[in-house]
Amino acid sequence: MRLSVIGLAFVLAAAAAACTPTGELDGTSGRLVRTSNETLVQITEDHIGGINGDTAYGQKAIEAALPGFTTEGIQTAVENNTEWALAAFNSDGFQVLQVFKGQNGKVRSVHGVTHHLQGPNGERIGMTFSEIGSSRADCRVGKNLWRGMAICHSNGHPNVELVYAIPGYQGPFDRLPAENDLFDAELQRILWTPKS
Repeated sequence: MRLSVIGLAFVLAAAAAACTPTGELDGTSGRLVRTSNETLVQITEDHIGGINGDTAYGQKAIEAALPGFTTEGIQTAVENNTEWALAAFNSDGFQVLQVFKGQNGKVRSVHGVTHHLQGPNGERIGMTFSEIGSSRADCRVGKNLWRGMAICHSNGHPNVELVYAIPGYQGPFDRLPAENDLFDAELQRILWTPKS
């Protein structure tokens, strides 16, 4: 009887491990790590990687500003519609950035879309609203394709915005969720716009 209880415990442990999401576990808390310590691109107020307000919009110019990256045209969602953009991929094929064209032939904005980049205050995709320390007062409600999301300024960097998704949020969608709903909202994108 004792052997079968041990065998059953082993089978249950193996089944539970098979259902665990992929990712690394934090050695101290046992939580699934949603972010990375590897930084492929650093975002500051003045630039995102080598891209700045003077960077021309085009594959060659963007690849020159991001050595080791390749670009490819994609269609992606922004807040109010879908647009064509250049996606920047690192040497391992991870999409790191989405670069959007301005009317002047320069880069209009860049969206950071992977946890392998870092915002100006150390923000990383996958971190929560509470981990970053965002203030509800610095946020607005997303609309249209980003309905139900919170769009917040990066503290001290008015041209960098943080887009948060609120897991399981059911509305209302015409205003920001209550503070306790925002607490666990996860950073999905970091938006950089060249300073005027």
